[in-house]
Amino acid sequence: MSGLFRRFFAPRWQHRDPAVRRQALARLDPTQFQDREQLERLAGDDDASVRQAALARLVDPAQLLRLEEQQDSPELRARLLVLLIGQPESPPLAKRLSLIERINDAPLLAQLALHGDNQELRLAALERLQDEDALIHQAIENGIAAVRHAAAKRITSEQGLLRLSREARRDKQVVRLARERLSRMRENAAQNEAQRAKRERILEAFEQHARHSWEPLYAGRYRHLQREWEGLIDLPNADQERRYQEASLRCRKIMSDHEAQHQVLASANRKRVEADEARQALIEALDEDLASLQRSEHITAQDMASMNAHRRLLINRWQALSDQHAPETTLSIGYTQALARQDEINQGWDRLEQHATTLNDALQRRDTEVLRQTLKTLAWPEDLPPSPLLKQVQQHLADDKAVETDSQQSIRFEQDLKELERLLENGAFKPANRLYQSLRQRSETLATEQQRKHQAALKRLGARLAELRDWRSFVAGPKRDQLCQAIVELADNSSLSDSELDRRHRQLVKEWKDLGDAAIDRELSARFRAASDRIHTRLSAWHTAQEQKRQRNLEARIALCEQLEILLENPDENADPDALRLIRDRSREQWRLFSPIPRGHGESIAHRFGHIRHALQALIDQRAQEIGAAKQALVEEARHLQSEPEPASRRAEQAKRLQQRWRELGRAPKGEEQALWREFRGICDNIFAARENERDDRAQRAKDRLDAMQALVERLDAWQPTSSDEKALLDQAVAEAEALEPLPSGRRSEGMRKRWAGILHSRRERIERLATSEEALRWQHLGPLLETHRHADARALDGHAPEDVEAPLALEDDMKRAHIQRNKARHQPADSAAIASELASLRVHLTLLTNGRIEREDEPLRLAIQVKRLNAARNRTPARAEELHAILCDILATGPVSTAVWTREVNELDRLLTQLADYSSS
Repeated sequence: MSGLFRRFFAPRWQHRDPAVRRQALARLDPTQFQDREQLERLAGDDDASVRQAALARLVDPAQLLRLEEQQDSPELRARLLVLLIGQPESPPLAKRLSLIERINDAPLLAQLALHGDNQELRLAALERLQDEDALIHQAIENGIAAVRHAAAKRITSEQGLLRLSREARRDKQVVRLARERLSRMRENAAQNEAQRAKRERILEAFEQHARHSWEPLYAGRYRHLQREWEGLIDLPNADQERRYQEASLRCRKIMSDHEAQHQVLASANRKRVEADEARQALIEALDEDLASLQRSEHITAQDMASMNAHRRLLINRWQALSDQHAPETTLSIGYTQALARQDEINQGWDRLEQHATTLNDALQRRDTEVLRQTLKTLAWPEDLPPSPLLKQVQQHLADDKAVETDSQQSIRFEQDLKELERLLENGAFKPANRLYQSLRQRSETLATEQQRKHQAALKRLGARLAELRDWRSFVAGPKRDQLCQAIVELADNSSLSDSELDRRHRQLVKEWKDLGDAAIDRELSARFRAASDRIHTRLSAWHTAQEQKRQRNLEARIALCEQLEILLENPDENADPDALRLIRDRSREQWRLFSPIPRGHGESIAHRFGHIRHALQALIDQRAQEIGAAKQALVEEARHLQSEPEPASRRAEQAKRLQQRWRELGRAPKGEEQALWREFRGICDNIFAARENERDDRAQRAKDRLDAMQALVERLDAWQPTSSDEKALLDQAVAEAEALEPLPSGRRSEGMRKRWAGILHSRRERIERLATSEEALRWQHLGPLLETHRHADARALDGHAPEDVEAPLALEDDMKRAHIQRNKARHQPADSAAIASELASLRVHLTLLTNGRIEREDEPLRLAIQVKRLNAARNRTPARAEELHAILCDILATGPVSTAVWTREVNELDRLLTQLADYSSS
């Protein structure tokens, strides 16, 4: 009831009839708020005419824009466009311009830009447009030139500019602007592409440079490429930046490695120079020792001991330097000569010590002959000053040889008196006593005046000598008692070991002998000798054992020297310096182990061993120099191998052989070995790196071939031939596949070959079927010609004159020959039975091609045809299309054929050829 009430009493603008609603809205006043709301509601009415009428009453574009946000209708958009483009009922321009900023509808903005009544309005609407197609439309169709130009300036894509240059015919400036911007864009694109290609080229050069080994211009080339890279305007992408950083890092590593190697070589050279300087200093030190001995007035045992101690230090230093760097030949010669001169001095000193007792006895006896013979045996070096004993001998011989004058005797007598006084002041009793006795004898030979002159001084010194003798006796008495008591206690002591007992006994005997004849007492001497004999008896077994041990040590040292001498006499040309150094060190340890030895043999065997050690060290230096030179030659050979144009794999194999030779050579001196090995290893590393790069390149090429083969397989798999003429494409694909061989071994290659073989077989069969189908379809094209020949054959067989059939222009050569043969056969007709048999044979041949059923009466023909096919296949198996083509030629050439025979065979021929065409095309 309420619904019916509302329907009868509802306002007319809500009536169900659209015509009533249109009449009602005409009474509404849009200036009234309530009526305006009703008009807004009617603007969304279901009826288009009502909506249009309601919108026509609304004149405020802002109100319509609010409605557009709530509803979407073409009438609302059309009304809004009418109010905004500038109609009589439109609001002012300023308001319309402010409203355009609120519009997001692209079609509406496009219409405003195209139909606005004001240029400013159109430009404002154009500014809100973002779609490039709309901008192109404005640049082409807008009626205001400024709007067209503004739209043309906002087009940025190449396609848009190209379209604008082609379609904007009404405005030449727009066309020129589009073409200029298009040309500029293409220039920029070309420039960017050139920059990109240049950056890629520089990057490839960088990567190639990073794979190369170091050369003198390596760093300069790196800096040049780096400047070119940094001089490019465009920015690299992430991949290019990564590749650049990796290549730059590898280049810097190669340069740093070379710099480190250069520093190592420089350090090795510096150390070698320092070692040579140190060796030169050692030789100078040896020469200085010799010069100092030659400059001295006389040589003492202390001087010889000092020289030998310094010599041992210098020899050890020389060996340490030789273990690091091999010496030069000139330095080795100088060192050998210096040691030889010192050995000569040591040998002369050893001879002097061996004959010292003989010389002293001869001097006391004043035996000139013995002194002269002994001095000749000594063979003392002429450039070496004499020892004190040797000086006395030489003086005695000089005195004996030449008769001195009185004045010379007096002068020498005064000098000897001064020497005697010096000896007495030093407490040297024995030499002073010998000199005093000599002076007493010589005073008798002096002249009377000289004798009286020196008599007082001689007596005074004789008194002092007697006083020194008494003083020695006074001091030596208690000392003798103490030594005698000590040796008796030592003889009674049974707790000491034999070695300790022998040491103390020797010490006491030495101290007793040092007292000489001072305070000599027969009873004390007898007691001391008795105690000493008791100790000797007690230590007799120990002394025997010690003597045997010394003898064994001596024999061991002699055997060691003999072994080393044999080694030096027959050196191995390929001896390892390390093995020789080990022999040298072990021999020195064994020499020290074989100690002590019997007295009287120490100096001679020591000089022998020293000479052997020096010769062994010279051999070590010689072998080390040879190995160093050989390894330097290997380094040069490796450097030459690195620059050879041979394949990297072959150069790597040769480098392995060089490394094997390096190991077989042994070790050079330690300092040189390290430097040479670093250089050699660096060169070999570069060779092996080149081999790895070659392997990577080969692997990349193999991968590229695999990818190309995969793409070729996919392309051929997606390709389906539609004509037999496309066999050239298949042959081209086969040629491409053969060019990609050999493929790398692996499952992927095997699978790809199998798939390729299957696809190739399938496509060949497909092309063969297409060729067969095309040949079968050729029967339809031969139909009119065969029919013409049949009519001509029938007329000839009926007795009419034979007529030649004209050949079509499109007939092939073999078909044309068959056509000519058919015309000739018509002039010389064969037996009709033979003609029928020939046609039947061709039909049976077609049946075999289609794998059809052969009738029993056609079995002889089938056998004959199969034999013929087998004989033909002995040289080359013909394709099915070729066989079919030959059959068609034979059908065309066979004649003249009677109508009855042709009628009997033609239907079966049509069926078989149609079957072949259908089968081949399926």
